[in-house]
Amino acid sequence: MYEYLHGTITAVYPDHVVVDVNGVGYLVNTANPYRYQVGSEATTIYVYQAVSDSAQTLYGFVDFAEKQLFLKLINVNGIGPKSALAILANPDHQGLMLAIKTNDTGFLTKFPGVGKKTAGQIVLDLQNKLDDLAPADDGTLFTPEVATTDGENPQLADAIAALTALGYRATAVNKIKPKLMKFAGESTNDYLSEGLRLLTK
Repeated sequence: MYEYLHGTITAVYPDHVVVDVNGVGYLVNTANPYRYQVGSEATTIYVYQAVSDSAQTLYGFVDFAEKQLFLKLINVNGIGPKSALAILANPDHQGLMLAIKTNDTGFLTKFPGVGKKTAGQIVLDLQNKLDDLAPADDGTLFTPEVATTDGENPQLADAIAALTALGYRATAVNKIKPKLMKFAGESTNDYLSEGLRLLTK
């Protein structure tokens, strides 16, 4: 199993990045690909390798703590890697942990693929297992259908694609799009973070 990859980001897509490590390009699925930038500077991405009969898939994380939270989530019955990534894409990890600790299933059901039963299972399985994931001073743990894009700026278009790749319904994404179009974002990550905030508030 891999612990992390250290290399350069050669491509960023709505649901994954490509990491070049000594001439080998690794496709890594990540919660928010736009946290990474294509460039010559080396980057470390912590990874989890899922192996099945039909595929070997890498999931990437900005640091060890985010990977640990992912591992806790996928151990919950009903939460697969894609659902766990969609949950982690929301930057409010402190709010996520608080919701789990306080049995706030309403907060949890706002994520794609998480219904009331699964939200209850998350609380049941993880309520007393998050103390080792203390939040940082800034409140975070770590630094099908397609929604329409209508020719808006490239950063917003990429953010819309990333939201649908995470599993949010096109109807829900299109509903918040007018607000995103008025949002003064400077990067795809800005638009994606604002979109996640709007979808889960």
